[in-house]
Amino acid sequence: MDIIVCVKHVPETAEAELKIDSTGKNIEKTGLVYDINEWDDYALEEAVRIKEKQGGTVTAITIGAEDSDATLRKCLARGADKAIRLTDPKFVDSDGYAIAKILHSVIKILHYDLILTGMQAGDDGNAAVGPILAQMLNIPHATMVKKLELATGTAKVNRELEGGLEEQLEVKTPALFSVQTGINEPRYVSIMGIRKAMQKEIKVMTLADTGLTENDVGTAGSWTRIEKLYVPPVEKQAEFLKGTPDEIAAKVTEILKSRGLI
Repeated sequence: MDIIVCVKHVPETAEAELKIDSTGKNIEKTGLVYDINEWDDYALEEAVRIKEKQGGTVTAITIGAEDSDATLRKCLARGADKAIRLTDPKFVDSDGYAIAKILHSVIKILHYDLILTGMQAGDDGNAAVGPILAQMLNIPHATMVKKLELATGTAKVNRELEGGLEEQLEVKTPALFSVQTGINEPRYVSIMGIRKAMQKEIKVMTLADTGLTENDVGTAGSWTRIEKLYVPPVEKQAEFLKGTPDEIAAKVTEILKSRGLI
């Protein structure tokens, strides 16, 4: 079972105080700590678990600058066998569509039985790369995958739906699955794994190696672009009502009447 996992090196922003940079189109990244995208972490763990049960290989692929090697080294330490980094200044400002084209240019010439991606990216919230990549490769796909069971030529997946519901699908393989958090419990990286990972090669490929042109990537090759990034202004504030239950009920009624809701 040969599995490809697409991962992304992203800044950890959950507890950081974010500021817009001078371009007005990105955040100020100085001082931010980077790590593997949260959803991709679960995709990698699922790939390694499948390999441990069925044999085969796991190849981690990312698009990014040299510092993205830290995420690839983490993948190698966790059980990935190979790592590929696609990097080129022309890739900057590529949207989900252009990113999918870059990944497709390499993956289409590799052997794979399964492709796993995270459900979305933690930095820009993009969740389109996986489905677009699957369409380009002309293989089936499913998103929001919470459970994955493999059989010969097929995979049974549970997808998360709205309202706490799930649906179960049977998908022919090879296929691409976008993995949701909670599908497993990612393992910690061992010291021995880190040492072994430092000795493994990370294959680096540029635009010239992909067969794409400058017009296929970056802003020129994207369907969408960021015109402006800003913090939404505070226009309304919550009003806390005080008093007895009857007094509060009366105030709520007056508010609803004043807004024409009752």
